[in-house]
Amino acid sequence: MPDACNRHWRSLLWYRSLRPETFIPENERHVTQITITRTATPGQLPADETLAFGKVFSDHMFLMNYEEGKGWHNPRIEPYGPFSLDPATCVLPYGQAIFDGLKAFRGVAGQIRLFRVGDHARRLNKSGHYLCIPEIDPAIVEESIRTLVQVDQRWVPSLPGTSLYIRPTVIATETFLGVHPSHSYLYYVIVGPVGAYYKEGMNPVSILASDQYVRAVKGGLGAAKTAGNYAASLFGAEEAQKAGYTQVLWLDGVEHKYLDEVGTMNIMLKIGDEVITPPLNGAILAGITRDSVLTLLRDWGLRVSERPIAIDDVLAAARAGTLEMWGTGTAAVISPVGELGYKGERYIINGGRTGALTQKLYDTIVGIQYGTAPDPHGWASLLGG
Repeated sequence: MPDACNRHWRSLLWYRSLRPETFIPENERHVTQITITRTATPGQLPADETLAFGKVFSDHMFLMNYEEGKGWHNPRIEPYGPFSLDPATCVLPYGQAIFDGLKAFRGVAGQIRLFRVGDHARRLNKSGHYLCIPEIDPAIVEESIRTLVQVDQRWVPSLPGTSLYIRPTVIATETFLGVHPSHSYLYYVIVGPVGAYYKEGMNPVSILASDQYVRAVKGGLGAAKTAGNYAASLFGAEEAQKAGYTQVLWLDGVEHKYLDEVGTMNIMLKIGDEVITPPLNGAILAGITRDSVLTLLRDWGLRVSERPIAIDDVLAAARAGTLEMWGTGTAAVISPVGELGYKGERYIINGGRTGALTQKLYDTIVGIQYGTAPDPHGWASLLGG
């Protein structure tokens, strides 16, 4: 690698080694007060019942720049709009970009609630680690999100099942051709009101287990929320949809035998009295909803295993009628699986109905998010609180 890349990467590892995930060097901490420039032409709010996912965006966006030697600086909120990039901006050919996704909810008495915002801020930095992107103090990430939601709070919908989706992103902005980390970056946040991620809503989806295409392998970018990770899933997902399925169930990239992820979600299943999910082995994203579900299941005293599970064992349980299966993720929360395809065969799961445990998990997490259920772990926080 070029010398500049080596110096940049060693410095990131050095300050992580002092206090992992929490230590930010002084030149990264110097961020001035957020400047707010409000739009002169506020947009018209869509009716809550018309909301799809990721189609509508609010009036404003948050931006902050990074330059090597200067650190993160110039935090600001501006009217939502396009930005200009040089055709040789390195993110375009080389994909040095990370993002995350979280939600705000209009809950009891109209209060706006954010779900596990600090954990999403920390995960953004973990993704950045894989792509040599300088860390942002998680407190600054959280402040940027809270301030933008505060400015655009009228965009948080009220209808149950809707929310304000929040997309923090970091892109490399240096202009060059050549493969090495950028020395400048743009961190930005956009938000928009959303409905259900899948057209099925909370109804069971159908998934196709693929032993032909690979999403990620251990040692690659599977554990990062990065552009290339999702680009690698597009072709397989299109093939699954052409075959009549909602999403792809990815198998491991080495033996094509063990469950990995499903579409944009972590996968979980219950066989008999055991709940199983694949372990975080470096090829799987550490989902915040995944962690929430595992915590709840253990709170409830269920037998939970984070271990490899072979597709043949899943099919055997489906044939025996002992299988319940669901995906977990920020966008869909909990998505029940009603049908599984593999090698030309289709298997109906749980009679094609939402399982009792799946429904309980969905109701509990959504209740916490909207403030209608107890929140023993303090996952939700009030805007301004």
